[in-house]
Amino acid sequence: MALTKNTINILNFKGIPYLHSNYPEKQWAILEPEIIAIMNGQKTSKSLEDIYRMVQNLHTFNNLEAYSLNNLRIIIETDLFQKLYVLLDDEDDFLIKINILWKNFQEQMKTIKNIFILFEKSPKSPQHNSVHNISTTLFKNTIVLNGTIKKRILIHLLNYIEMERNGTQIDTKLMRSITNMLTDLQIYTDVFHSEFEKVSDEFYRNEGSKLIKIYSVSEYLKYVSFRLNEEEERGNNYVNGNTKFAMVDIIQKRLISEHVIEILDAGFEKLIEDENYNDLSLLYSLIRQIFDGYNHLSNYFVDYVMKIGNTIMNLPDTQTIESLLKFKNKLNTIIKTCFMKNRVIYEDMRKCFLKFINAQRKKPAQLLAKYVDQKLRAKTINVDELEASLCDIMTIFRLIQGKDIFEAFYKKDLAKRLLLGKSTSQDAESSMVSKLRYECGSTFTSKIEGMFNDINISWEINAAFKQHLNKSPEKDDIPDLSINVLTNSFWPNYPSFNVNLPKEFVDYQNLFQKFYSINHSGKKLLWQPVLGYCILKADFENGKKELQVSLFQTLILLLFNASAELCYTEIKELTNLDEVELNRTLISLTCGKSRVLLKKPKGLEINGTDVFTLNKQFSDRLYRIRINQIQLKETKEEERETEKSVLIDRQFQIDAAIVRIMKCQKSISHTNLISELFNRLVIPVTPCDLKKRIELLIEREYMERSKDNPTNYNYIA
Repeated sequence: MALTKNTINILNFKGIPYLHSNYPEKQWAILEPEIIAIMNGQKTSKSLEDIYRMVQNLHTFNNLEAYSLNNLRIIIETDLFQKLYVLLDDEDDFLIKINILWKNFQEQMKTIKNIFILFEKSPKSPQHNSVHNISTTLFKNTIVLNGTIKKRILIHLLNYIEMERNGTQIDTKLMRSITNMLTDLQIYTDVFHSEFEKVSDEFYRNEGSKLIKIYSVSEYLKYVSFRLNEEEERGNNYVNGNTKFAMVDIIQKRLISEHVIEILDAGFEKLIEDENYNDLSLLYSLIRQIFDGYNHLSNYFVDYVMKIGNTIMNLPDTQTIESLLKFKNKLNTIIKTCFMKNRVIYEDMRKCFLKFINAQRKKPAQLLAKYVDQKLRAKTINVDELEASLCDIMTIFRLIQGKDIFEAFYKKDLAKRLLLGKSTSQDAESSMVSKLRYECGSTFTSKIEGMFNDINISWEINAAFKQHLNKSPEKDDIPDLSINVLTNSFWPNYPSFNVNLPKEFVDYQNLFQKFYSINHSGKKLLWQPVLGYCILKADFENGKKELQVSLFQTLILLLFNASAELCYTEIKELTNLDEVELNRTLISLTCGKSRVLLKKPKGLEINGTDVFTLNKQFSDRLYRIRINQIQLKETKEEERETEKSVLIDRQFQIDAAIVRIMKCQKSISHTNLISELFNRLVIPVTPCDLKKRIELLIEREYMERSKDNPTNYNYIA
């Protein structure tokens, strides 16, 4: 059976209509005046829909895309040339006119693009032949890149910006519209940016050179800040981001980088001294943005800190620590408030303080200990202020390398506060010890804590002893005395004085010694009178008084119960005080504010021929008077003794460290031994100090030089 094909019959099909050869020309003859009308903002004779249909008909037939777009290009170009000639003839309000031309052109091209939308979507039309590309390219090449127009645009833009820089308000919306036009046409850089950058560079170079000579630093910094803000605002208003960043770079270069030394020379130190924190903040914010700005700022900061620091370290001793603390707090405030808590600058400050504080190896530690003593004795400071002061003190303590020197003098002063009852607050004393323990460890504070423990135990012993005395039939004849029992290894060493004590004192000592030996067999008491003090009741002609005096002052004053007048030699024999201590004690009684003794002849010096009498006319508004205890002030000799004991202790520490290392290593090179010692020792030492101790240990046969290599050491078991 044969297969047959199916067919479909279409009725009334007339086929593809015939396109007359001159059809495109006829269509364009109709279309062209309509397009020209659109470009001139005039009303078209046909509706936009009819115009669109005409373009659609052209698009429907093959090979007319190029023809149509080319004709459109000719129409646009011709129209633009006509408008160019008008623009060239009149320069008044030039930017306004070209802006209107551009805005109108964009609107006209939007309408034309919609009419030719089929050509935009056609795969046969290359992208660069789109209506948008054709129109913008023609506007760019015909109008904007015309030599005269291009020059006028640049000149007017630069003139407007110059006016704005000089304080005149300008039309920023117009400026934004023009720069947007240049950006849309992709000629912003060529037409405007490059030349604007050159002009601005010259402007700020001249401004910087001129103003740095006539402005103060504060005025100059404010000017730079104003210009930066102005360029920032200009960038937000009408120039693009690249131009804004370029302007910032130019300002940083011409106004800051090229004059940074002049700025810092003239103003850095002055701004700090005047505590001008606002301008310091501005200075920091400006300089940190330039290349190498941190280094410049750091160098000037370090020079300033070292200069003031060295000056402070040469102040009188009584002013040094207080001035150091104020200076450090001031710098901390500046770094926090003005330098954005910059950690590098904090470290610079720390290194400076380390350097100038420890340039004087012993003095700072001693002065700090004295300052602590002053604060812990102060009666007028409240608890919160005292705690804050102790915290500040610790910031200096951390920087001091001779912490063992501090410990020695701190212990001497602490001993006086504890034994003489001069502490402002036991809580403050405990707080200070806690801070030292936290900073240096329990080993550092073990003896200090032992001193507090001795005082507490002494209270208990005295209470028990007084209960014991209350059972004695002679209790009414026994003076009211308290004795502190101290562990010798915890407390500072004091010179021994074999003074002649009153019989009542000696009897009391004997009673206490018997009582103590009962409960503490095997322990020996060594009596130390140097820090003893008494309350003496005195009956003067002007009234009764109580005198708070040292034990040595007491011994001298009690002599006048039996004699109205005593010469220097008699007092010395009766008290058995050495000449130095006797002289200091007599000065405190005869030459101080409270002169309970009179001296013949008058004068501020004590001589062996002087004669002393009781000042029966003595008077004071207070009932209880403290006689200045001059003998408690440390002499240079005592200071040297304290330092000497520290140095001896350091030698023991160095020797022990060397022996421990040698015992562990058995054999080690000199270089490695020195390096290991620096790592282990927390006391300040020099290579010379270490070398001396090594040589001494070799002499004492703890170690020896290697026979094969003299730079190596061997441990001798």
